[in-house]
Amino acid sequence: MLRAYATVEGAGVRLHRAFGYYEVPQFDPFLMLDDFRSKKPEDYLAGFPWHPHRGIETVTYMLEGVVDHADSLGNTGSIGAGDVQWMTAGSGIIHQEMPGPVDGRMGGFQLWVNLPRSRKMTDPRYREVKNTEVPVLSSRRDISIRVIAGRVDRITGPVRDIAADPEFLDISLGPDTVFTHPVQPGYTALAYVIGGEGTFDEKERYRMGNQDLILFGDGASFRARSSDAGMRFLFLSGKPIGEPVAWRGPIVMNTREELRLAYREYKDGTFIRKKA
Repeated sequence: MLRAYATVEGAGVRLHRAFGYYEVPQFDPFLMLDDFRSKKPEDYLAGFPWHPHRGIETVTYMLEGVVDHADSLGNTGSIGAGDVQWMTAGSGIIHQEMPGPVDGRMGGFQLWVNLPRSRKMTDPRYREVKNTEVPVLSSRRDISIRVIAGRVDRITGPVRDIAADPEFLDISLGPDTVFTHPVQPGYTALAYVIGGEGTFDEKERYRMGNQDLILFGDGASFRARSSDAGMRFLFLSGKPIGEPVAWRGPIVMNTREELRLAYREYKDGTFIRKKA
């Protein structure tokens, strides 16, 4: 079990990191999960001005407020509460993300997903998924599941055709509710609590709360039980890549030489490749 720790990113955004550089390759294919929920505008208004990415996918999931996006592909837009932005950097993209409050509130999460060597230099692409496009499974008593990626029962999330074959679920449990969910054998699986309290171990010895994270061992399923206050958590699973990771700043490749090349191209103005 891990607890998210405070850090600073972008132009001075104060956030909490559930896992990142120092945990590689423990969460393979996932690289980083940042929690940027805050009630203080000074924590986030500086935002994330123009910066490059290569070799990864970035996933932004909003609970409150907005994030304005612009990138070198010509995409512009805003994502708000319940929206998802799934960006495949591939061979290279330059973008900016500038958060702002709505009714004085702002918050969400950003996940980095690694790309395998065979797809590091694929053409970049950008997708916005609006809140209304994310299916919600709530037929079970005291259980509500927003299916962003993956499949629950007969519901499939709108984010598809991703190399890591991910599941990304936002799960809310009512008071004293038990929930079980299958996990693909050999896949990395984790849960990050974003509200309430509960347990994920069979003997219910370890109670987890907001900003606590658990990495599951290999198994056919996981089990969660909420406390009297209920519990809300993000569930992620994905197929491990099992390749070397060379990571510096916003670029993740397989070798140091590939990193040096990426930064040299960024400096020289040749970072953005023409589509094949």
